[in-house]
Amino acid sequence: MLWALRTLFLALVLLATLVAAADLYKVLELDRSADERDIKKAYKRLSRKYHPDKNKDPGAEDKFVEIAHAYEVLSDQTKRQIYDRHGEEGLRAHEGGGGQHYANPFDIFSNFFGGGPAQQQVRRGPTSLTEFEVSLADIYNGASIDFVMRKRILCDHCRGTGAASTHDIHTCSGCGGSGVKIVKQQIFPGMFAQTQNTCNECGGRGTVIGRKCPHCSGNKVMDHTAHYTLEVAKGMPEGYEVVFEGEGDESPDWEPGDVVLRVRSRKEKGGFRRKENSLYWRETIGIDQALLGFERNVTHLDGHVVQLKRKGVTQPGFVQTIKGEGMPQFENPTQYGDLYIEYNVVLPTELTPDLRKKLSEAFYGSGQSSKDEL
Repeated sequence: MLWALRTLFLALVLLATLVAAADLYKVLELDRSADERDIKKAYKRLSRKYHPDKNKDPGAEDKFVEIAHAYEVLSDQTKRQIYDRHGEEGLRAHEGGGGQHYANPFDIFSNFFGGGPAQQQVRRGPTSLTEFEVSLADIYNGASIDFVMRKRILCDHCRGTGAASTHDIHTCSGCGGSGVKIVKQQIFPGMFAQTQNTCNECGGRGTVIGRKCPHCSGNKVMDHTAHYTLEVAKGMPEGYEVVFEGEGDESPDWEPGDVVLRVRSRKEKGGFRRKENSLYWRETIGIDQALLGFERNVTHLDGHVVQLKRKGVTQPGFVQTIKGEGMPQFENPTQYGDLYIEYNVVLPTELTPDLRKKLSEAFYGSGQSSKDEL
């Protein structure tokens, strides 16, 4: 019995350790197989989203602290290994204290995004801007749209070094690894001028490659087809820019720039038209409906039916307003704009004698009709 209780206790401890080990991954919305690049991308996205200067929602600051702590642990290979094996308790033992240690989350954020001295010299790659058309129905309803994009990424074999292995990267003999060459020129007898030039043998890198990477042929980057999902929010404004941070072309010489999608509704002939929160629809009716009235249905962008009802005469070009049937308001999708129906009256191209007689009697009386027939 005692042995069974000990076994159960050990199983519960092991389970608790595994659960704890998964917590920090969940904070960064990652699985345990995430690599260093995945961890950086997740921190970049989430830390910006929950930064207290940008996000005023209750709990955002606590979330920001959790994200920083998760990144601090998982980005450090030693701490990550301890955490994976022993959880938070193992980390506390490793750090030599009984309390839970959290580094300053704002210092982590500042260093990551260029606030620290070592980060100030990091170049940032170009930002690409693409016009992205979606259907008006997607903007009305909201949608998740998958798309692909070609870009350049660091070679997954050499990780951007261009060398077949780390043993094939050598210190440049021309500059001794400094990346520059000092050139002396004699101006006058006994007088020299000294200039500093970029090393022509290594291009200023300080290293040369003995054997090129067979996967990228020494180019350091490769073409890649990346898959993304665009989240279209209900009522998204025309020209709204969605930013995919750090998803631009990669290079060993810079941090990737952003990919920006400028979202617009696709022009569709004969369909709904949009102006801000209002929708416009052009309805064509015959002269009989224009004079006598009518009832008919229009299928809206989400499939529900809007009833059009007119009594009496409808003039050509008349605009009917239907409240609350326009576009949902962006970031307040429970509120809707108005729908405007513009009526286009179509006249018959010709009249039969019988119809002409009836119209004449209706408009001018029977006497006028007889006179016209003479």
